[in-house]
Amino acid sequence: MTKDKSRPPQDRPWESGWAPDTTRAPGTRRLWLAGALALTTVTACVTAIAVMDSQSGEPAPESAEPTTLGNSAPGGLISFATPSGNSTPAPGKDRGRPSPTPTTSAPTSPAASPKPRPKAPKPSESHRTSPAPKPPKPNGISIRSVNFTDRYWRVRDGYVRLDSIGSGPEQREDATFRRVAGLADSSCYSFTTADGRHLRHRSFVLVEDTDDGSALFRKDATFCPRPAYPSGAVMLESVNYPGRFLRHRNFQLRLDPYQHDGQYRADASFRLVAGLD
Repeated sequence: MTKDKSRPPQDRPWESGWAPDTTRAPGTRRLWLAGALALTTVTACVTAIAVMDSQSGEPAPESAEPTTLGNSAPGGLISFATPSGNSTPAPGKDRGRPSPTPTTSAPTSPAASPKPRPKAPKPSESHRTSPAPKPPKPNGISIRSVNFTDRYWRVRDGYVRLDSIGSGPEQREDATFRRVAGLADSSCYSFTTADGRHLRHRSFVLVEDTDDGSALFRKDATFCPRPAYPSGAVMLESVNYPGRFLRHRNFQLRLDPYQHDGQYRADASFRLVAGLD
């Protein structure tokens, strides 16, 4: 085996004939690496400045977020976009441009617009000073004879007579009644006066009386209509005395049995007309 000879110290190269390599100064490789790195850094800076100068004339993007130049500039430098003074559009600049999106508002129908209400005419002076007309009484009727067309039922001294009615308000009120549903039979009629009393027969004579709530009163005050001649006239038959009808005799209203003669039918036929009051 060859024995390794120990290298003589460099400060005495002449003893073994070995001399140190003086062609390269110590640390030269590090200097080259440092210089290359510095050159690369300068080149990256110059390139970044040139890119920024070239983009200063272009409109800046709307976003002001930082952008990384790692894809476009060497060295991984970060640059922030500078907003351009011309990037904000002037107000009203594109009002003349048509909207690319069709409108969704429904067309307004001409019928939807409210019509102006006509103003009510002002009342004249004559209308202001004239008294209001008297409202008609509900179901106010008068009962007229068929064979004496100028005579009506009228309450006088508690009895019902067939009288000629003048223009006096009291006479016309006494000859106006209210027809209601029959007290003993709702399909028939009962008649009330202006003061709330009822017409009933008593001893077969028609009189004015106050309702006492008895069953007899209800029957005496109920009359059922039967068709009569001429057309539109009626005969009034008693509920509790069937076959007896109201008729006038000497212009006094009575309840008499039916008779098959023309005079009886004429005296027992009446028309229900509008109230005289």
